Amino acid sequence: MANEQHRDDLTEELESNIVELTDEDGQTVEFEYLTTIEHEGESYVVLLAPQEEENDEEGEVVILKIQQDENGEDTYVSCDNEEIEQEIFEMFIDELDEEEDDAFFDSQDEE
Repeated sequence: MANEQHRDDLTEELESNIVELTDEDGQTVEFEYLTTIEHEGESYVVLLAPQEEENDEEGEVVILKIQQDENGEDTYVSCDNEEIEQEIFEMFIDELDEEEDDAFFDSQDEE
């Protein structure tokens, strides 16, 4: 029973990380939310694009700038500056490395 509850919690957590975006053509695509990064006073969201094929090992990371529309709602827009996009990506990789280090040391503390 405990395993079943854990599985339900995990499924709910994974589903809550799904973001649906609609493109200019009205097509909706699901992305996995990874993190939000602040850079030079702007906010950027890092998403994992769906895998094209099942045998793809890694999906593509998509970086979008968060802007507010005329109603004050957050919208995601393409990042037009490749240099800033690269800086955001590097910050994301550093964040991942820190999380892996924390997880490693946490597992060492449990032993």
